[in-house]
This record gives sequence, C-alpha cells and structure tokens, in this order.
Amino acid sequence: MFRAFFRSKRWFPRAYGGSLAILVLLVLQLGIAMVTNKLNKRFYDIWADPLHHTVADLYDAMMPFVWWGLATMVITTLATYITCKFVFWWREAVTFHYVTLARRTCAKVEGASQRIQEDIARFTKVMETMAWTIVNSVFTIIGFVPILWVLSRGVQTTILAAIPGSLVWACFATSIGGFLVSWFLGRKLPEIESDQQKTEAVFRKELTYCEDDPQKYADETGLRDLFRDIRRNYFRLILHNGLFDIWKNGYVTYIWMAPFALLAGGLVVGLVSFGIMMQINDAFTRVNNTLTQFIQNWQLITETRSIYGRLHEFEQRLANPEPDQEGVGSV
Repeated sequence: MFRAFFRSKRWFPRAYGGSLAILVLLVLQLGIAMVTNKLNKRFYDIWADPLHHTVADLYDAMMPFVWWGLATMVITTLATYITCKFVFWWREAVTFHYVTLARRTCAKVEGASQRIQEDIARFTKVMETMAWTIVNSVFTIIGFVPILWVLSRGVQTTILAAIPGSLVWACFATSIGGFLVSWFLGRKLPEIESDQQKTEAVFRKELTYCEDDPQKYADETGLRDLFRDIRRNYFRLILHNGLFDIWKNGYVTYIWMAPFALLAGGLVVGLVSFGIMMQINDAFTRVNNTLTQFIQNWQLITETRSIYGRLHEFEQRLANPEPDQEGVGSV
C-alpha cells in the first residue's frame, strides 16, 4: 500500500513533491498560529482593562487577527486542495498495483473487486485525515511546547512556580492520562470492527449469489440468519462505541477548564494578567489537542487498522497464493 506509491518511479515526483508541498503549508500554518498566540496577550489585556484604553486601541489590537486570518484561509484552502489530489494519486497507484498483482496470479480471492475498489478508497480517504492530523500535531508540539515552557516561568503561583515547565508537564499528564483511559475503554473495538466487516462480507457474498440466480431470493431463511449475525455484532459495536463516546465527549467537554483551574489562584491575586492567561490557554489547548488526537479519533484509528489488515491480507494472498486455498477467499 505504501510501496506502490512512495517507492514507485512513476509516482515518485507526485508522492514526494506533494508531501513536500503539504509540509511547507503546515509550517506556514504553524507560523501563523505562533504569531496569533503572541497577539493574544495584548488583545486580551486591552479588553480586560478598557477604561485605560481608547476605541482605537481596541481596533488596532484586532486588525492583525483579520490579516492573519485571511492568510490562514488561503493556506488552509490550498492545503486541502493539494492533499485531496495527493490522496487520489495514492489511491490510483495502489489500485493498479493490485490490479497488476491480480492479473499475474492464479489466486482467487473472494471479494477481490470490493477490496480493490472500496477498501482502497476508504483507506486512502481515512489516511488523508489521519496523516494530516498526525503531521500537524507533530509540528504543533515542536512549535508550542517551547512557548508553553517559557510561559511557565511567568506563573508565580506557589505550586507551579516550583516546577520548571510546570504547564508543559500538566498538559502531558492530562493528555497521557486521557490516552490510557481511552486505550482501556476502547481495547475491544478493533476486534469487534473486524468481526463486523467479516459478517458484512458473508452477507454481501450471499446477495451476489442471489444476483446470479434470483430464485435464491425466495429462501429468506439463510439471508435472515446471516443478517442476524450482522445485527448481533453491530449492536455490540455500537454499545462499545457508546461507552467510549461517553468518556471521549466528557474529556473533550471539560479539558478546556484545566489551564483556568491551574491559573485561577494567580489571576485572582494579580500574579497573572488576563492577557497572559489567555496566551497560556491558547498554547495549552493547542498542545493538549495534538496529544489527544488518539482519543478524539479512536474510532477512525480502529477503522484504519481494520482496513489495513484486510488489504495487507489481500496483497499477501495475491503475491503468495497457496494452492490449497485457491478459490477459498477470506472474508
């Protein structure tokens, strides 16, 4: 799946040229985010003390956000466009790599057409989201952890002032703790998702037989039994997803309070200005969001793992067919 695109002479320029373009745009986005973080201090300090400032001061503090916002719109739109083309090139490369393998082998894999068309399309689409998120998260950590570390020095509250980089460690603690809870609650999801794909594949195969022989539709008993397996496993899946969503939604809903809870005491006694607090909140939130992507995208990661497993198995079957298994496809 990766070799067909990133190690192909034909696709080399688009694979690595597209990757480079996306990385450059990510760096530009990171630069704008860091500038915006610096602007937050002055902006919120003025709005927190309007009696000592004029209306012109307020608008003057607001205008940089307008211009940087326009730059963000252009860069984000361009990045989305390039990423979509990049992913489609990847899909095309992998699709015809599998078509070539299928043409050269004697192996007969059940559901081959569905894997070549649907699974590859789903995999590359999901990878578009995941790869963008992960790379963006890495750049955000590189850019904002030093900022958060420096801001920690200005926090003079009793507990935080005694720990170098206290805000960074607090951010890591909340994120890693959230990940461990997520792993525990979502540990069964990959297996259940894989079972769901298998039951769907068996039902789809039977429907294909009915297309070839419409008389088979007359016997609904077999179809109902197969659909009962789908329903039973699907209800397990939504139950586990529901339990995980309770945790995920609760975490996302309340984690924004963490920096305010840590700095509330300092703000009340005047050790931290409102502008600095909002600057810290922005940096803390950005770093925390990058470290909690696994929590927010756990179901997507589960789907990706399941699809990758099916495609990897498919490629192995095509590249190394076993004589005793020809004609017996894995679902």
